[in-house]
Amino acid sequence: MHDIWNPWHGCVKCSEGCQNCYMFCNDARRGKNGADIYRTKAGFSYPLSRDRAGQYKVKSGETLRVCMNSDFFLEEADPWRDEAWEIIHQRPDVKFWLLTKRPERVAACLPYDWGGGWENVMFNVTCENQRRADERIPILLELPFKHKGIMCAPFIGPVSIKKYLPTGQIEQVLCDGEDYDGARPCRYEWVRALHDECLEFNTTFVFCTLGSCFIKDGKTYRVHSGKLRSEQAARSGLSFRGKPIDFRLTDTWGCPIPEEELYKPYFGSRCARCGMHLICNGCSKCGRCG
Repeated sequence: MHDIWNPWHGCVKCSEGCQNCYMFCNDARRGKNGADIYRTKAGFSYPLSRDRAGQYKVKSGETLRVCMNSDFFLEEADPWRDEAWEIIHQRPDVKFWLLTKRPERVAACLPYDWGGGWENVMFNVTCENQRRADERIPILLELPFKHKGIMCAPFIGPVSIKKYLPTGQIEQVLCDGEDYDGARPCRYEWVRALHDECLEFNTTFVFCTLGSCFIKDGKTYRVHSGKLRSEQAARSGLSFRGKPIDFRLTDTWGCPIPEEELYKPYFGSRCARCGMHLICNGCSKCGRCG
């Protein structure tokens, strides 16, 4: 996918949300161990890669989801993080979406020139259940980031964030059922309740996928197709775009980039039926839809 940057691979399980981690499952299917942590070779400098014409492959205004096969604030990645920060700093025209289950480590892992945060970074914490929400969100709110969000994934228990939304700091909430081996149930009423809280505060809410085991109106649905999980989440009508998120992207000289010069995502015929539609970079035109 053209919206993912994995500067390193592998992780250490640290909470109940990690139990059936998709990365560990995928690695196991390839005969590998997800606990083996290493810096990626070709992928490390992906945001700086250029095409034959010398233009950046990642265009101004695109979003890169960072470390989807690890955790950006993983202790074992400490030797590589400064270089990753420098890459992020070199692309102030690109939005970097960070996610962690380790917010307690973040303050000590920020760059020396971080100040109140960089405009092109959105920081998110995982809140798979209420326990982790109440543990991680208070830390999230205290950290110096311009943009903050919450990811309820895998969504394995009801989560209420209503007491945190009045701060105005949480700009986006995503939720996603659990997939892969041993997936635990995700319930419609959990998703609906979270949606209702976000709607009250006009905070963007995205229901990404149902997960492999979804319960609605007392009936359990086993959904084995990733495409169908995403399409059914989109058909629920629960996702909505709330208050605009103002990423003040600039060129390397610090000059604002005009709106007309920013990347405009292309959405193919199937994109509107995808649960990630509101937050992805659009279709990469890989040809699979055809």
